[in-house]
Amino acid sequence: MNGRLMELAGRTRGFMPAEEGLALHQLGLEASPSHPMLEVGGYCGLSALYLGSAAQETGSVLFSVDHHRGSEENQAGWEHHDPELVDARTGRMDSLPFFRRTIELGGLEAHVFAVVGASVEVAAAWATPLSLLFIDGGHGEEPAMADYEGWSPRLVPGAFLAIHDVFPDPVDGGQAPFHVFTRARADGFVEGGAAGSLRWLRAPS
Repeated sequence: MNGRLMELAGRTRGFMPAEEGLALHQLGLEASPSHPMLEVGGYCGLSALYLGSAAQETGSVLFSVDHHRGSEENQAGWEHHDPELVDARTGRMDSLPFFRRTIELGGLEAHVFAVVGASVEVAAAWATPLSLLFIDGGHGEEPAMADYEGWSPRLVPGAFLAIHDVFPDPVDGGQAPFHVFTRARADGFVEGGAAGSLRWLRAPS
């Protein structure tokens, strides 16, 4: 990932340290370009920079699925609320303009495509096989597991499943992503590695 994009990543809103982002970028480089990649949870485009730049290098594409109204933890009164993302006209969260601007500044518009909608509904209508799935949407138990159940069947054999904010110890963070990770292992996904709170597995053959 070039220095210009790293600099842009450093000033883009998000919750992914560079170590984790670079690991995600590497997974994107290793994913087969024969099938697209997809992330659940685009927010302001930070993870899409890492995956999108990998797609640019390999000739692949990334679909970023997000309703852009913010997860529960992004709402007013919660820890990760950012008032600058509130649409003054409606009073609702709207990260889509920030996402689009990030992708534009990164020169990645030919490789990163925003799919604006709720993950579960989009997954139900999705038919294209995927080479990589990155789950980083709602961190509550129900939405996190619904993202896994809706999207993991779209992975081709050997594809990557990456999950953000996996904390085995509840002292370190919420447990829903960890439960998704353990569910994936029980379903036959093969553990691949970790960087910070990012964990990844391979889809069973």
